[in-house]
Amino acid sequence: MTQRTIEKYGMFDPADRVLVAVSGGKDSLALWDVLLRLGYQAEGMYISLGIDEDLGYSDSSLQMCRQFVSGQHPGATLHVVDVEGEYGQSISTLARTKQRGRGKPCSVCGLVKRHIMNRFAREGDFAAIATGHNLDDEVAVLMQNTLHWQAGYLARQAPVLEEREGLARKVKPFVRIYEREAAAYALVRGIEYIYDECPYAKGSTTNFYKELLNQLELRSPGAKQQFYLHFLQARDKGAVSFAVEEAAELHPCRQCGQPTTAGDLCAFCRLWE
Repeated sequence: MTQRTIEKYGMFDPADRVLVAVSGGKDSLALWDVLLRLGYQAEGMYISLGIDEDLGYSDSSLQMCRQFVSGQHPGATLHVVDVEGEYGQSISTLARTKQRGRGKPCSVCGLVKRHIMNRFAREGDFAAIATGHNLDDEVAVLMQNTLHWQAGYLARQAPVLEEREGLARKVKPFVRIYEREAAAYALVRGIEYIYDECPYAKGSTTNFYKELLNQLELRSPGAKQQFYLHFLQARDKGAVSFAVEEAAELHPCRQCGQPTTAGDLCAFCRLWE
């Protein structure tokens, strides 16, 4: 299924180097394992965010990634970026500083991860960044965007986001794989992974939509797959379109050089200032 998805959407070729974003969870490690077994030049990348320092969530996640390499694929390349070591603060500390204790640090975390992954992929000349988003993830996001009619997000939701003006290509080879299938694969392959979700993800809106969709799937098996695939088919055939504002012009950030649309500093650099 993964190979067919890669070919169907033209994600990458065997000659391409692919950067796999790994978190220590079942989906990303299962994806990395599948790509390596299929013969792709897949290198892993773990971003140590410093989440929940007291309980060591980030340290445990990194340990699972290193254990995967030593146990399943000795010789595989794992790149590690330590956010606190490289930039001076962990995500937890940064979020508390910027948000003054209000809300979860998810937006800050997402911004930092996107920036680092894009920089690393561009500097390393990788053909694409592959993430372990599965069918359940994509359907939950699709439901949320549809309920709120987020036209811009709906227009961009796809298995492949093409590179443009300094932004690396992003692909999701697991979009046809159910979360339970990824878990079963990890179990069969003997892949150890971190079972606990991110402490900040508890009670998230996405998880709430996943629960609703699981109930729908129980009553109507295959509903998730149909919802997602029919959306892609309708959009690709022109049966549905979204009036999206023309993309803002990108220009290099004066500090880091990555593309930005606002001012002369990108959001990432403004965050650290």
